[in-house]
Amino acid sequence: MPLDKDTDFGTPAPRGPAGTVSLEIDGFAVTVPEGTSVMRAASTLGTQIPKLCATDSLKAFGSCRLCLVEIDGKRGTPASCTTPVEPGMKVTTQSDRLARLRRGVMELYISDHPLDCLTCSDNGDCELQDMAGAVGLRDVRYGLAGENHGGQAKDVSNPYFDFEPSKCIVCSRCVRACDEVQGTLALTVEGRGFDSHISVGGPDFFNSECVSCGACVQACPTATLQEKTVVEHGVPDRTVKTTCAYCGVGCSFKAELKGNQVIRMVPDKDGKANHGHSCVKGRFAWGYASHADRITKPMIRDHIDDSWREVSWDEAIGFAANRLMATQAEHGRKSIGAISSSRCTIEEVWLVQKMVRTAFSNNNIDTCARVCHSPTGYGLKQTYGTSAGTQDFDSVEEADVILLIGANPTDAHPVFASQMKRRLREGARLIIADPRAIDLVRTPHIEAAHHLALQPGTNVALVNALAHVAATEGLLDDDFVAARCEADSFADWLDFIHDPANSPEAAAAITGVAAEDIRAAARLYASGGRAAIYYGLGVTEHSQGSTMVMGMANLAMATGNIGRRGVGVNPLRGQNNVQGSCDMGSFPHEFPGYRHVSDAVTRKTFEAAWKRPQDGEPGLRIPNMFDEACGGTFKGLYVQGEDIAQSDPNTLHVEAALRALDILIVQDLFLNETARFAHVFLPGTSFLEKDGCFINAERRINRVRPAIPVKTGMAEWEVTQALTQAMGYNETSFASSADIMDEIAALTPTFADVSHARLDRDGSVQWPCNETAPQGTPIMHVDGFVRGKGHFVVTEFVPTTERTNRKFPLILTTGRILSQYNVGAQSRRTENARWHDEDVLELHPSDAEARGIRDGDWVSVRSRKGETTLRARHSGRMAPGVVYTTFHHPETGANVVTTENSDWATSCPEYKVTAVEVAPANHRSPWQEEHTGSASDARRINRDTHVEPAE
Repeated sequence: MPLDKDTDFGTPAPRGPAGTVSLEIDGFAVTVPEGTSVMRAASTLGTQIPKLCATDSLKAFGSCRLCLVEIDGKRGTPASCTTPVEPGMKVTTQSDRLARLRRGVMELYISDHPLDCLTCSDNGDCELQDMAGAVGLRDVRYGLAGENHGGQAKDVSNPYFDFEPSKCIVCSRCVRACDEVQGTLALTVEGRGFDSHISVGGPDFFNSECVSCGACVQACPTATLQEKTVVEHGVPDRTVKTTCAYCGVGCSFKAELKGNQVIRMVPDKDGKANHGHSCVKGRFAWGYASHADRITKPMIRDHIDDSWREVSWDEAIGFAANRLMATQAEHGRKSIGAISSSRCTIEEVWLVQKMVRTAFSNNNIDTCARVCHSPTGYGLKQTYGTSAGTQDFDSVEEADVILLIGANPTDAHPVFASQMKRRLREGARLIIADPRAIDLVRTPHIEAAHHLALQPGTNVALVNALAHVAATEGLLDDDFVAARCEADSFADWLDFIHDPANSPEAAAAITGVAAEDIRAAARLYASGGRAAIYYGLGVTEHSQGSTMVMGMANLAMATGNIGRRGVGVNPLRGQNNVQGSCDMGSFPHEFPGYRHVSDAVTRKTFEAAWKRPQDGEPGLRIPNMFDEACGGTFKGLYVQGEDIAQSDPNTLHVEAALRALDILIVQDLFLNETARFAHVFLPGTSFLEKDGCFINAERRINRVRPAIPVKTGMAEWEVTQALTQAMGYNETSFASSADIMDEIAALTPTFADVSHARLDRDGSVQWPCNETAPQGTPIMHVDGFVRGKGHFVVTEFVPTTERTNRKFPLILTTGRILSQYNVGAQSRRTENARWHDEDVLELHPSDAEARGIRDGDWVSVRSRKGETTLRARHSGRMAPGVVYTTFHHPETGANVVTTENSDWATSCPEYKVTAVEVAPANHRSPWQEEHTGSASDARRINRDTHVEPAE
C-alpha cells in the first residue's frame, strides 16, 4: 500500500479572518479566502502546478520559476506561489508556452544534478524526479561536462541524517524551514549565482548551531538532506499515525515503515499540537524501542540479592499477586499501593488506579506528577476550579506579552518553543523570570525585554511584587474582576497586595532583582496588551509551588488576562501523559476527573460501576509511601513506568524505603534504577506498540496507534488486568483499549463524548468534551470560571527552610537539556547521547575561581543529604552563588543531594533549591561507588540471556 501523502498546497493558508475571492482556473470556478495564492487555489481544485521551492509549510519564495502560470490581462508568466488571487482573475496553468518554459527550467536543474536516480536513496520519493516527469522532460542538452557541483564531499557528521551538497538545487527550503518553522537560523545561502550553496555556519552539521529538529530534512525536495535510515533501508511503504512519547507537547507523527521495521518518523502536518514540526527526540530518538537493553520477558526473584529468573507471564503474575495478597494479610489492607506512569496511555493508567481501588481495596495510588506538577493541579483548582492549563498552544500566536517563569521551552518543550519564537519575532514582548539565562534571553532575532534573574526559592515574592505594581498603579482590570471574580476574596487579596511588604523595593532585597526592573516588567505585563503566562518546574518544584501557582492565577485574573485567546496561565507539562495520568485519578485523594474520594455521591458512582466498596479516606502520597516503608507499615509497591530511585529526591531515603519492601513490582522497558530493588519485573511496551491515548499539556487527547507488534506478548493494560484478576477482582474484563476508553467516558464527565472511534474519525480533541462542549474546549473559562466566580488567594511569601550558610554557601538548581528526556532511560539509548553523554555542573567563573576549579575539573557536590561527583563547566548563565545541573544520567546521582523539602500543599519536592558546597575532587562519592557495582550487575543481566531460566 503506497504512503498516504497529504496534499501539499504549495503555500500556507492565509492567517486570520478574511473575505473570499472568486476566480477561474483552467475554466473552473473556485472561491477561496482572500490572500490565498494562485498555486493554493489551484490545488483546491486538484490541480497541482509544478513546483520545487514551494511547500505549504513555508512562506512563498518564488525562486525556482517552475510554477509559472498565465493570467488574462497580465504580462508575462508570474509565479503562482507568490501571486495572490484577485476577483474575476482567469488563470491558465497548462499551455504549450508554459510547458516549454517549465521544461527549460527543469533542464537547467537536471544539468547540474547527478543522474543516479536508480541508485539514489530518494528514488521514488524525490520531488525533483517527480517534477521532471510532470513537465515532460525527456532530454538534457547541457550535460555534466562543464563546470558543475558534482563530487562534493558528503557531510555525515549528524547521527540521524546526511547532507550531500552535490544533489542540492539551492531551493532554500532548508534555510527557510530552519528560519520559519524551527527559528534557529542555523542555515544560510552563501555566495551568488553559480557559487551559491547552503552553509551550516560551522565545520559540519554536528558542530554547528543546528538542533537536529529535522525541519530541513523534511523540507528538502531531493536527497540532499536524507535520513540515514532511509539511505540504509530504502523508502518506507506504509504509515501509521501516532503520538510522540516524549514531552508534554504531544506531537502527532506518521510512523513510516517497511514491514514491521520503522524507517522514519515524520511529523504530521495535521497534528494540532505541532502542525508538522518536531524536535530531535520525537523525530529521531525512537530507536530505544528496539534497543538491546529492552527486557521482553517477565522475571522474578525471591530476594533482591538473588539473580533474576525468566518465567512465563502466568508465573510472574501469579507470583506478584500472591506476594501482594500475603503482604496485605500480614500487614493490613493499606500496606500496599501503586505508582502509575506519565509515559503510559490513559487506558493503561486507568487500569492501575482501578486495580488499587478494587483489588488492593485502598487509595494508595500516586503518580509522577506528585514530583513535578501537583502544585499546578492544586493551585489552579483553588482559583479557577479545574486542575489544568487554560489555553491551547496556538493561543500564543495572539499574545502581545509573554511572561515565562521557571521554564526553558527551547530545551524541554522545543516544538512549542518554535511557535513561541515565531510570535516573538512578529513583535510580542518577552519577560523571563529564571535564575539562569536560558537561550530565550537572547537568541537570533529575539531578545527578552526583561530577564528577572531571581534567586531560587523567591518566586512568590516576585509575583506578589508584580501584582503590587499593577494594583498600586491602576493597571488592574476592574470590569473583569467585578464581572467574573468573587468580591470578598478580591478585597482581601487587594488589601494584602497593597502592603509595602509586597513592593518591588521589598522584593528586591529577597529576590536579588532590582526594583526598577520588577516595576518595568509589571507594567509591561499589565498594560502591554494580551498577556500570557507560561511556566514550568521552576515554579512548581518549590516549597511554595502551590502558592506560586495561585499567585500567577491571581495576577492573571486581576489584570483580565484569562478566558480568551492570547492570554492565560499555562503549565508546560514535562512528560507525554502527565496531564492524562492526573486526569485518570492517579492521586490518593481523587477519583478520575478530580473528584475527591470523600464525596459520597462520587463514591457511589464508582461502587455501582466497579461493584466494590470505595474508601472515603485519602491514601498515601509517594513521599508518605517511602516514609511508611522505612517505618515498617508500608510493604508492597507496584511501579508502572517510572524510575523513582533516580527521579525522586533524597535518593538514599528512597533506596532505604525500596529495600524495606516485602514486594516491589516494576513494569518498564529496561532494568532501571528502581528495578535494582524489585522482586518482579514485568516488561512494558514502547509507544510504537501501544494502542490508546495520551493527553498533552493543553488537555489534548491524542491517539496512540500500534505501528509494530507488541514485543512482550502482552499489552501493558492486559498485564494490569491479569494481575487485578489474579488478586480476586474479576469485574474487570476488557477486550481492547477502546473498551477501557468507553469506561473512562462513562465515569468521567469531562470525557463523556470521547471514544477511540470519535478520535479516529475527527482527530484530537481537548477536554472538557461533553454535551456542553461537543467539539472540545481549546480555551478554558471563556464565559465564566469552572468554579463559578474566580477565587483570589492571599499568597504570603514564606522563605524556604533550605538556607545557605558557611558550610553550604551555594544554591543548586536543576533542569533539562534538549537532547535528553527526564531520567534518560529512553533518550540515552539513542544517538542523542552524542550531544549529552554526561551531566555536568555549571557554575559561575567567580565561584569556580574562589574554589580553584578549572573548566572540566571533577568536583564534589555535597549537601546536607548526600554527595556526588561530576565534571564542572564554567558558565555565565547563573549569577554567582547559584550552580546548575541536569539529571539525565543515573550515575550522576543528582538527587542524592536534593532534600526532602516539599510544597506545603502537595508534597511536590523542592528540587530547585538545595544548599551545597562544591570542591575539587579526585574520586567518586561513596554512593557512586556503590551504584557502579549495582549498575554493572544490571548491564550483565542485559548482556546475558537471563541465566537461571525457570524450568
